[in-house]
Amino acid sequence: MAQQSLFKSKIGLIAATVGSAVGLGNVWRFPAETQANGGAAFLLTYILCVLVLGIPVMLAEFSLGRAGHSDAVGAFKNLGASRCWWGVGALGILASYIILWFYMVVAGWTLEYLIQSITGVLYEPIAGISDGNGQFAVRMNQFISEGPGAVANTFLMIAINIGVLLLGVQKGIERLSSILMPLLFVLLLVFCYVSVTLPDAAAGLEYFLNPDFSKITPGVVLNALGQSFFSLSLGMGILITYSSYFPAKTRLIKTAFTVSLLDLLVAVMMGVIIFPAVMSFGLQDHGLEGATLVFVTLPEVFSQMPGTQFWSVLFFLFLMVAALTSTISIAEVSVKFMQDRFRFGRVKACLTVLCPLFLFSTVCALSQGPLSHIKICGMTIFDSLDFFATNICLPVGSIFLCVYLGWFSPKGLFESQLTNAGTIRSRFVGIIRFIIRYLAPILIALVLLSPYF
Repeated sequence: MAQQSLFKSKIGLIAATVGSAVGLGNVWRFPAETQANGGAAFLLTYILCVLVLGIPVMLAEFSLGRAGHSDAVGAFKNLGASRCWWGVGALGILASYIILWFYMVVAGWTLEYLIQSITGVLYEPIAGISDGNGQFAVRMNQFISEGPGAVANTFLMIAINIGVLLLGVQKGIERLSSILMPLLFVLLLVFCYVSVTLPDAAAGLEYFLNPDFSKITPGVVLNALGQSFFSLSLGMGILITYSSYFPAKTRLIKTAFTVSLLDLLVAVMMGVIIFPAVMSFGLQDHGLEGATLVFVTLPEVFSQMPGTQFWSVLFFLFLMVAALTSTISIAEVSVKFMQDRFRFGRVKACLTVLCPLFLFSTVCALSQGPLSHIKICGMTIFDSLDFFATNICLPVGSIFLCVYLGWFSPKGLFESQLTNAGTIRSRFVGIIRFIIRYLAPILIALVLLSPYF
């Protein structure tokens, strides 16, 4: 592999990999999923899914990617896997590309709210609506229902992604992640401090951290599994693609634990930010839920704090950072596929992958507004794509990945990757191998089937 296709530094490698996992999945999607699935009951189930299944599956993807030195399909091919196994990589690429359709829309929302925070438009009163009566819910609904504004900002985020991806692995992905990920954590710490000092923060923390075990249902477990895979970027081909850029000396087990624990930390910190704020300002009575939760809750909080505009700009800058690290890593999966499978140059691959999003993401943006009447299985186009990619494609792809690494990959490949060809000793190798061969495929399959029991 050419030197320019490798991450240059250990810090850059960790920052880019954490950036692929820590993003909108934690900041935007996690609070909404937690609220919809019982608060602390969901959090507990989510943490268990990450620790028991997430880390081993991540290591399986790391091993496959570094050993295969290619895209999510080519990695299987380079390891001598039969054609039927290539479909596992193809499913990951399909899932990541579908996710990119609606992720770009959410990224566009973050850009719009950053712009409105800077200009102060976000906090201008709406005739007949007071802050206490849901001004920001009305403003968000107006923004997404009108269509053109949401589409225009989605287009801008697609253009920004094209610019970063054209710079390549080191100058684009690694450099951006090395700057933005530390900033993201600093901003999170600031907002955690602000949130826990709010008047009724204890009630929000109680909801988020004290589980009611009666709320743990098969549906909650399935959603927690989907969220854990989504937030860790499992089953999307991202980690296979990124690990193909790992140098041979990279310690995979240490990297996987670092990425997963930082991912968990960000999710928990987002809960600490959101739920005390919801309780402190009585926002639980506004019926806030789903994709727009963060965009309604936090402006409501900022409007009741000194320095409203400052905090708002800071938060939506942070949210756009999360959006960029997410969309760039997801898009790189298909870009790498085009480069390796079709021998496209970097520019041609980036344009081939991202230009169709101007159409696909427009449909997703409009499905939250003018096209919201179009339903697929009772859900909007936006929500149905989210459900299909997250709760079906990611777990199914991960099952077959585990089966391949556990039973059909070249003998000793998994252990060799985990130990860097025997140069590293770890007590976890045997446990991880057992989980990948036996536990992970069975547990993931049971969770997928649990709603039908």
